[in-house]
Amino acid sequence: MPRFEPKNPDYRAVATDTFARQRAMQTLGISIARMEPGEVDLAMPYAPEFCQQNGFVHAGIITAGLDNACGIAAFTLMPEGSDILTVEFKTNLLAPARGERFVFRGVVVKPGRTLTVCDGRAYAIQDGAETLVATMSGTLMALARRES
Repeated sequence: MPRFEPKNPDYRAVATDTFARQRAMQTLGISIARMEPGEVDLAMPYAPEFCQQNGFVHAGIITAGLDNACGIAAFTLMPEGSDILTVEFKTNLLAPARGERFVFRGVVVKPGRTLTVCDGRAYAIQDGAETLVATMSGTLMALARRES
């Protein structure tokens, strides 16, 4: 795995702030568990409110976690004054999403000036064992930050 150098020395604080402003992540109980340049792990506890009719966490919830893991991983490598936007992703659902908690791992494959390509993996954790439940390939775009 290549080691990336962040363009913004304050990447950790800026990425954490960007993540914290996403109210959807707060609603889902998703938090940052680990962050390095070009890599992030997000964590989410199981909640029955996020399940589909068979008791598995809904694919939309899993996809939201993966999208954010890829997005924050990409954001850690973007220059100061940047913002981030997902422009494309593809998700493969590999196993039913059932577990005590979930981890969403995002890793930068190829950073670019405007577009960054990332891979994501979602794991369900039950009794200490990780099961890969979904993968994602995503493209994220750096854009100039706008004042809200």
